Amino acid sequence: MAEQRLSGVGVTPLSGVGTVVWYAPDAELDEPPAPESVDPDAERERFEAARDEAREEIRAERERTAERVGEAEAEVFDAHIQFLEDPQITEGVETAIDEGLPAEHAVTRTFDRFVEQFAEMEGRMAERADDLRDVRDRLVRVLVGGDRVDLSALPEGSVVLAERLTPSDTAQLDPERVAGFATVTGGRTSHAAIFARSLALPAVVGIGDALNDVADGADVVVDGTEGTLVVDPDDETREAAAGGEDVEIRADPVATADGTPIEVAANVGTEADVGPAADRGADGIGLYRTEFLFLDRTSPPDEDEQYTAYRGALEAFPEGRVIVRTLDIGGDKPVEYLDLPDEENPFLGERGIRRSLGPDADLFETQLRALLRAAGDDAGGDLSVMLPLVTTVEEVRKARDVLESVAADLDAEGEEYALPEFGVMIETPAAAFLAADLVEYVEFFSIGTNDLAQYVMAAERGNDRVADLGDYRQPAVLRAIRMTVEATEGTDVWVGMCGEMAGDPDLTELLVGLGLDELSMSAVTVPQVKGAVTETTLADARDVAERALAASTKDQVEDVLTETTQ
Repeated sequence: MAEQRLSGVGVTPLSGVGTVVWYAPDAELDEPPAPESVDPDAERERFEAARDEAREEIRAERERTAERVGEAEAEVFDAHIQFLEDPQITEGVETAIDEGLPAEHAVTRTFDRFVEQFAEMEGRMAERADDLRDVRDRLVRVLVGGDRVDLSALPEGSVVLAERLTPSDTAQLDPERVAGFATVTGGRTSHAAIFARSLALPAVVGIGDALNDVADGADVVVDGTEGTLVVDPDDETREAAAGGEDVEIRADPVATADGTPIEVAANVGTEADVGPAADRGADGIGLYRTEFLFLDRTSPPDEDEQYTAYRGALEAFPEGRVIVRTLDIGGDKPVEYLDLPDEENPFLGERGIRRSLGPDADLFETQLRALLRAAGDDAGGDLSVMLPLVTTVEEVRKARDVLESVAADLDAEGEEYALPEFGVMIETPAAAFLAADLVEYVEFFSIGTNDLAQYVMAAERGNDRVADLGDYRQPAVLRAIRMTVEATEGTDVWVGMCGEMAGDPDLTELLVGLGLDELSMSAVTVPQVKGAVTETTLADARDVAERALAASTKDQVEDVLTETTQ
């Protein structure tokens, strides 16, 4: 039988070969009994007992996920508990019970109404529908006494296919047994995609209804680089996929084929991410997202707790650089114990450095104290600090003043400290336009292409309807990157990139040609990008960059990139 290729969205640059195991949620409930036969008091008691049991399950699952996958991924289960305790949902279930429905039918009716509302929204809010489905299915399973499918005990070499995978489904997958997964629905920012990258699992999401025609037990290849699921692969496809799993881990720094060094670092969100980054050969940490130290708690971490976390990162990279981004909250990152404003458009509101120089000034000073102390320690590694969402020169000046004031305080107290390398993120058009002015105050720039593309193209990054506009291969985004690099020419300021664009090995040659000195990404893609760097020559890279910059449409940019990979 000839092989068949189904296209979707590849979410990890990995391939896997295995046998299909279809995963489907429990069958639908039978028709409810006559309302007069239902005892509302008894059903309310069943519902409350099920909520208690589900709550304990979620807490245990959160703890396992934090330990095995990471704290950032585990935070999704906090939202599940919030839904479980949401007054609107609880009242809806109780109302349905009072109308004569058994608890499991009342749960299904109520949650389905909210699922439908969220599914009709845009971007990240639409993904909340999967969280609601997850909580609904858990409650119904507890109420009917059903057994949960143990996805952690699948046969070795399984490729999981599903309509969708909820967070609790994906968290169970064991990379030692599962060769990959593919889903009918989903996108790059879905929970399933995020977990796949954290677990280093080959995955393709959003294939569509064509996936339903793939039979259970079929042989398949999951190609997360090309975004395809190959059914009944031939020997050549199978061997290519199997060979792709043996990516060379390069522990040492790399350079282009003609000797230009390029630093390849990893983005991390928690202390649990640091070890895997080192294991994948990262030269250092190009983005330490410190907001994860502040989430899922009732009060902010104190100075010593932060100092310990930063010191741990430096110890993991004794010869490398660790770039710590100061607290970046607001937008899509709320913190319950802070008085965050209710803004109509939080991505254009009070977030990032705006809060650090405003309502969160005390937190900012505490964080800087911890960072300067860590920089002055002998743990190894070189500490760098960068500011998020910069839009004005005044913000950078004020932040430097705070940094120097904190240093003076530490000096007066007799504390060991050092002034770290200081930089800013280029993730707004304003920062790109002002880059030539900002070089006077910084030692480096780090381009955050996720937000830069969003703001340059006026296309919210979580909104699937404008995903094509918000693509970092848009000519306007490439020109903003080049503008930033040009501003540093003739200075000692270096330029890195910590957005998702940096982790695409097909774009490595282009980025080298644009003049990037450092690339930082999800740890899973570090080996592929290091390999791509070694196969690049500076002259060819600059030629690719010049042709891409001359393009006036995204299609033309893609044509240039396609030519370079053929």
